[in-house]
Amino acid sequence: MIRLIALIKGLFFVLTIGLVVVAVLFVDFAYKTFSLKSRDVNTDAIVVLAGGLGRVDEGIRLYREQQGQWLLLIGVDPLVRKSELYRDRPGQRTSDRVVLENVSRNTLENALYARELIVGKRITSIRLITSRYHMKRATLFFRAVLPRDVAIYPHPVDSRNLVSAWWSHSGSFRLLFSEFYKYTLFRLFFLIAPAELRPSPALQSLPAGD
Repeated sequence: MIRLIALIKGLFFVLTIGLVVVAVLFVDFAYKTFSLKSRDVNTDAIVVLAGGLGRVDEGIRLYREQQGQWLLLIGVDPLVRKSELYRDRPGQRTSDRVVLENVSRNTLENALYARELIVGKRITSIRLITSRYHMKRATLFFRAVLPRDVAIYPHPVDSRNLVSAWWSHSGSFRLLFSEFYKYTLFRLFFLIAPAELRPSPALQSLPAGD
């Protein structure tokens, strides 16, 4: 009986420590999510992960302001045409360097399909646009699959479903914790098998596209 009580106390202690560690890591994740700020820097490409409100509009605005040589819209609905998202205007940049990718359907696929465009076009720096709550996981994926010499500049877009006082807003809390859970799992995964996701020498040797 004494041993059983000691075992229960030990398990309770371990569980308590585990919960404390998870809580600390989650708060740190939330803090860093809200601390993310975009940098005023021109890049070879503006990469937009489509699917969230305001993402594509922000990417188009930056492209029109000539803050990127390419505009890569990743994860676009296959039924959407380029002309529906980007309309040429007199005296402004044309859509000849606007590329739609419409095959990928999740963040990992976004990164892998975007890699083909980035490597094929010899792009060495990107401004990555997605929703703020999604940015840390998206950046993790892109850093895992892109060549190490490609610079990534996060550009988070704020959305109404995530408020700064997340601890008092159930929707924001659930959204953040869901992202924290996915981010943690994939970070562990990339520690185990990062090499399999790196571009092959054959892909890196593709001729540059226009």
